Amino acid sequence: MGDHGAIMPSEMRVPRADLAGHLRNIDGARAVIAIVGAPGSGKSRLAKDLARDLNAATPGSAAILPMDGFHRDNDWLDQHGLRKVKGAPETFDIAGLSACLAAARLPGKDLPVPVFDRDRDQVIVQGAIVPAATRFVLVEGNYLLLTQPGWRDLFLHFDLSIRLHVPEPELRARLSRRWTKQSLPAAEIERRVETNDLPNGRLLRQHGRPADFVVTDFL
Repeated sequence: MGDHGAIMPSEMRVPRADLAGHLRNIDGARAVIAIVGAPGSGKSRLAKDLARDLNAATPGSAAILPMDGFHRDNDWLDQHGLRKVKGAPETFDIAGLSACLAAARLPGKDLPVPVFDRDRDQVIVQGAIVPAATRFVLVEGNYLLLTQPGWRDLFLHFDLSIRLHVPEPELRARLSRRWTKQSLPAAEIERRVETNDLPNGRLLRQHGRPADFVVTDFL
């Protein structure tokens, strides 16, 4: 339980500094890359770093598509009794995410995508754009390799997958800092971390397929 997503035998360990070079070797006009990991593992940062490195070599070649843009809104969660487990697999619009990933595989026109504003706790519809000329679409999210119903169908959209491996004690510290920045009471921070965030990360280990690459030199 204490080793979130230990290295799976079929995963290739790759230093994060080498990832951009590996991605450039993918053939085709458009590649969709899954970046996965437990809550707090640093997926957003890795996606931003990769986009920066890819765009430094070839401007405009990389864009980010965040899975968090497909959070169900709070009214929907309240209606279904799921507000307290927001961030769990059942609180996302899988059909909407799947349709967006299918569209992301096709270059040739700009693709508006939703983003999640954590400070406002809401989705911003068409909050970002994947430009028509983008070669690498970096999709970052917890459950992109989950093998549960609905989620397992997303795997067909990805040309390559990357998983961040971060030990659970580090995840706990990061998640506590995240919620502290939201000015939440200590009891609510502990509830979110121990009964929602960390269990969601364990779920990935138990029911996630191996990624192509695993990154262990986390920041």
